Amino acid sequence: MLSRRELLAASAAAAVLPALPAFAATPREVLVVGQQLDGLISLDPAECFEVIGREVLSNIYDQLVEPDPANPNKLRGLLAEKWDISSDGTTFTFHLRGDAKFASGRPVTADDAAFSLQRVIKLNKGPAFILSQFGFTKDNVESAIAATDPHTLVVKVSKQVAPTLVLYCLTADVGSVVDRAEVMAHVEGDDLGNLWMKTHSAGSNAFALQSWKASESVMLTANPNALIKAKTRRVILKHISDPSAQLLELQKGDIDIARDLTAEQLRTAEKDAKLRLSTAPQGNLVYVGMNVAKPELAKPEVRQAIKWAIDYDGIQQHITPYTHIVHQSFLPEGFPGALNNRPFKRDVAKAKALLAQAGLADGFEVTLDHASIQPNADIAQAIQANLADVGIKVSLVAGESRQVFTRTRARQHQLALLGWGPDYFDPHTNAEAFNVNPDNTEKANNRTLAWRASWQDTDLSDRTLAAARELDPAKRMAEYESIQKDAQQRSPFAMMLQTKQYAAIRKVVSGFEIAPLYARINYIHAAKSA
Repeated sequence: MLSRRELLAASAAAAVLPALPAFAATPREVLVVGQQLDGLISLDPAECFEVIGREVLSNIYDQLVEPDPANPNKLRGLLAEKWDISSDGTTFTFHLRGDAKFASGRPVTADDAAFSLQRVIKLNKGPAFILSQFGFTKDNVESAIAATDPHTLVVKVSKQVAPTLVLYCLTADVGSVVDRAEVMAHVEGDDLGNLWMKTHSAGSNAFALQSWKASESVMLTANPNALIKAKTRRVILKHISDPSAQLLELQKGDIDIARDLTAEQLRTAEKDAKLRLSTAPQGNLVYVGMNVAKPELAKPEVRQAIKWAIDYDGIQQHITPYTHIVHQSFLPEGFPGALNNRPFKRDVAKAKALLAQAGLADGFEVTLDHASIQPNADIAQAIQANLADVGIKVSLVAGESRQVFTRTRARQHQLALLGWGPDYFDPHTNAEAFNVNPDNTEKANNRTLAWRASWQDTDLSDRTLAAARELDPAKRMAEYESIQKDAQQRSPFAMMLQTKQYAAIRKVVSGFEIAPLYARINYIHAAKSA
């Protein structure tokens, strides 16, 4: 479905941390969260591209601007107090506030902001395309993104696009402003500090990364220099893969928040007088990705057959009744321009007929990669049974989330059960990911989801890029609706579900709620009364 340091301070609270494999009797100043963390790969904001990683980063780094939490359709300043846009729409001038400081105590300057954005382009990691789509390259980025004084940053895009697209892209993790001096002190060769930044932080938000132990824990400590101070000194994210174990530890008081409870545990938590639930619809989508490099999956009729074979309602009702809704387009419900139509439902006869049209009346064999955590494992088994009913024999390939990511990013899968969360609150974030693939070679720089599926549709790609340039908001949204309808029929993505995120919380914890955007889930206001 579909990344972030060490915490051993000389304090009474820290003294209990070595004994925290069980996390019993959690101290009042330490918030412990049970969560599935096996998807973390890197905590460098220029590289991180995983949902859980984005949550961690949102507690560590600030951007120039951010979506208004009360209304994500609006933007507000964060490190930038205000900004100006030139009449031709190609020059954005940001005026930074003068009181922001990094965890190191250094002031946040326009030079830090310029370095941070330039660094994304120079490193050219997975999420770099969020910025490079505006014409930034290693050769021009230092002139296109530059500080003119300590509090003024000028960003020049190569051609006019919808201004909100540029601004929303800067709210993504790649727009995070890092402490240049801290990062450059840990450079190895020409890596711009990437190796160090994978497991350390250099931000200005409420927390700093103390430690990250893969598939074990992430520990955050409050940043005393943050603009808004955290209400708790430490946050520990503890990897607990089994939702049932999460609930048990929550009820015992070993953890304070459980983040991955499935329907069965949520029903129990809802009745527990010591717990409360927080929920919000989220933009994360669950889908089956089909790699058209496999000859059978290159046939449009086969992709259609798979979409007609899946029992969307059955999976939602029996496996994810609390946590997901059926959703069949690449823009999540609640996003500008999103379609909420449902063109597919389970129809075995229709799926078999489509396979026959493709010359595969006897079916074929295929593998399905999926994360072994729940509910993914149960969903994968349901898909396996659904496809077996139409003659497609599916072999399940289970693994940790990071293993699934690695295989699909290398195009080594055939089918894969995946999740995707938007990087910013603009339709282009998902429209580009699911439709644009200008270079299908192994050396491609823009490795979108379409690239990972080895799929090129020039018409949808061109229309998606044109929609990003459309300045008339009504025309722009209408085009995204049209693109979604065509992608539903033609793409190698069987869109299935949209996440409704829950957290079960001990009532002694206040100030934490689930946010509509993953990258805005934070612990800054969380506190414990006991």
